[in-house]
Amino acid sequence: MTPDSRPRAGLPRGFNRLAWSNLAAQSAEQVGLAAAPIVAVLALGAGAAETGLLQTAQTLPYLLFAIPAGVLADRLSRRQLMACAEAVRALSLACILLLAQAGLLSIGVLAVLGFVGACGTVTYSVVAPALVPALVPPALLSAANARIELARTVAFASGPALAGVLVGWTGASLAFGFAAALSVCAVYLLAGLAEPARPRGPGRDALQEVREGARFVLTHPLLAPVFATQVVFNIAFFMLQAMYVPYAINTLGLSAGGVGATLAALGVGMVCGALLATRIARRLPFGVLVGIGPVCGVASALVMLATTWLPFALLAGFSFFLLGAGPVIWVISTGTLRQSVAPPQLLGRVSAMFTLAQGSRPIGAALGGIIGGVYGAQACLVAVLLVFAIQALVILLSPVTRLAHQPSMATAI
Repeated sequence: MTPDSRPRAGLPRGFNRLAWSNLAAQSAEQVGLAAAPIVAVLALGAGAAETGLLQTAQTLPYLLFAIPAGVLADRLSRRQLMACAEAVRALSLACILLLAQAGLLSIGVLAVLGFVGACGTVTYSVVAPALVPALVPPALLSAANARIELARTVAFASGPALAGVLVGWTGASLAFGFAAALSVCAVYLLAGLAEPARPRGPGRDALQEVREGARFVLTHPLLAPVFATQVVFNIAFFMLQAMYVPYAINTLGLSAGGVGATLAALGVGMVCGALLATRIARRLPFGVLVGIGPVCGVASALVMLATTWLPFALLAGFSFFLLGAGPVIWVISTGTLRQSVAPPQLLGRVSAMFTLAQGSRPIGAALGGIIGGVYGAQACLVAVLLVFAIQALVILLSPVTRLAHQPSMATAI
């Protein structure tokens, strides 16, 4: 199958239900994530330490539950598991709403309920990519993943702004109530989805299954370099994130509004990349498509480094635009690659491994803070460029970027 001969038929109805459920779930997640620290500061008088605790509680499940979620995804009905996960998130959001109305909300309670909701988020995020190949023909996987990623980017770009408006308008109640309603809609849409039956393997030790999934990813000639690239990319991205705001204010001389505008360019880039991904995929070899994201990471770092000599907000915004547009195409293309080469009974654990790769983010944030604090912003930006260069070299020197077409679908083992 060549890029120009890929079918352009519409996506199946079952996938459309999943896509709308994903949009509702992603929007609920982003509204809830953004509303929590705003409420913590404005209503509960939280400081930096308390909001840091809140953020830790909302991100810790990615490290703790990604792998268990992958094991469950390969053992149970993926549709039912996603519905249960989203129901857990809806319940946590509803509890925050009720406690806020009763005047019983505290930082500790908000952190605990945020942790519970994030467990649902992680499970949904791990299982969804494993369900897509059961609903979509192989030739349409790229288009399906582009639609899934478009929903995430729209939610990412609009959710925080919407949360701010809702909290500012009526306080915590409306924001968390709206997020809970979106989660309920996601559960409803999943309830009406017909998941094709798949053979169940014999029950085995959970640790053995975890090792099997990890071994498959880390020894696969295509997936191993993709995994390594994703880990290093996350380190570089969060090095930049950790130092950008003080750099933008103190060196670039941006106001709070200017900082927000440059950061918003990330979301704009993500939306543009997701919208154009399917068209680009029809015109480029599959391996070149995979390489776009890492190369854009290097280009973004170069542009940001240039702001040390040309301190213009437009350049900083363009850097974040590149950092949004290219990596979205990476997410879509590598998601399609995983779904193609992983056997159906391993898809959940393979997806979990790539979710676990996000655990490198705190490493990047710590490195960015240390290098920027000790050696200054310019040294940190040089380090960011070097780390982005490493992740680009890893993928460009691998066999992945030499793929002419999407690999054939793997069969059960």
